[in-house]
Amino acid sequence: MAEQKYILSILVDNQPGVLSRIVGLFGGRGYNIESLSVAATIDPLVARITLVTMANKPVVEQIIKQLHKLINVIKVYELTEASYVQREMALVKVQAKPEHRAEILRIVDIFRCKVVDVGQEHYTLEITGDEDKMTAVLNLLKPIGIKEIAKTGIIALFRESK
Repeated sequence: MAEQKYILSILVDNQPGVLSRIVGLFGGRGYNIESLSVAATIDPLVARITLVTMANKPVVEQIIKQLHKLINVIKVYELTEASYVQREMALVKVQAKPEHRAEILRIVDIFRCKVVDVGQEHYTLEITGDEDKMTAVLNLLKPIGIKEIAKTGIIALFRESK
């Protein structure tokens, strides 16, 4: 069975050590975490962990069963096969030689990014969007010269039924 990307949304008690136990579960069983994002929810006692992993269906089902066994885990949602909204944010420092500045600003405008810092020889861009948008922007910026990238990882929520 082929591996694919799975997005797990895990509600947990917002307490010290919970994230460490979840990451330990993955590492101890040889599962890789592609991205991880954690923050408190509207209830400060509950945190949402959005975790992305590459696996096949039986492995993900096993991971979810193991997560449910952890004491501080409240609920685990597997979003991949449901209707959901996802976003990721990246800060990208790109070389801004005079001959490329107009092109960079066109890319920023087309993809609704933001220039958040300007230096003598660089622009730092904030890019927010889904995976396809992120890939498209980065592919356009690579030939210009990406100096550094910092990414948040994916965050996601179920879509409301209409």
